[in-house]
Amino acid sequence: MANTPQPLRRTALLASGVALLGLLTACGDENATSSGTPRPSEAARTAAATEPGSATATPGDTAPSVGAAPTDTAGSASASARGDGRCHTSELRAAVGRVDPGAGQRNFPVVLTNTSDRTCTVYGYPGAAFVAASGKHLGPDPERAPGSPETLTLTPGRSAWAGLSFSSPQISGARTATPAALLVTPPDEREPLEVRWTAGEVPVGGNASSVSVTALEAGTGP
Repeated sequence: MANTPQPLRRTALLASGVALLGLLTACGDENATSSGTPRPSEAARTAAATEPGSATATPGDTAPSVGAAPTDTAGSASASARGDGRCHTSELRAAVGRVDPGAGQRNFPVVLTNTSDRTCTVYGYPGAAFVAASGKHLGPDPERAPGSPETLTLTPGRSAWAGLSFSSPQISGARTATPAALLVTPPDEREPLEVRWTAGEVPVGGNASSVSVTALEAGTGP
């Protein structure tokens, strides 16, 4: 093996060390760019955000979603949760007023009263059904009388009424039964309100056994 002069060997080792140091430095610069240094587009956005007059986002802030309820209006969230503002069964009380006889007819006002602490609306016809003590329905459900329903606004304590009418069984000769209760369902609701029936027999079958109900009007009766 040929002997290399000592000065040349030191020079070669020094050159190799310098080359290795340069390679390590280049690798270190590349890692810093991918993990921490903003890319040119990010840097540009950062610079734009710090210019005077620009909007600067606070960490943790998020933009409100489209259609989100305003947070600066008192009660807006609860109003949204209640839907369109109509009166629900749980907010109403039902009652049947005194009979108003006339021309062989028996007419009763069916009254819905707002018992809640908010204003709500009713529109259209209430549902009605006579039932026995067992809960069995007696006769067909009342038919809707022709009319022009209107949206009625009920503040707390205010009422709306619909007319429940049928021919007197003593005159019509219809088959009758004596209900235990009248089930009244507010418009657009499914749960009924039960009202004790104290007005005697009602027609449930045969000729002239139909019962009719009118659209709701403001107040408690004619």
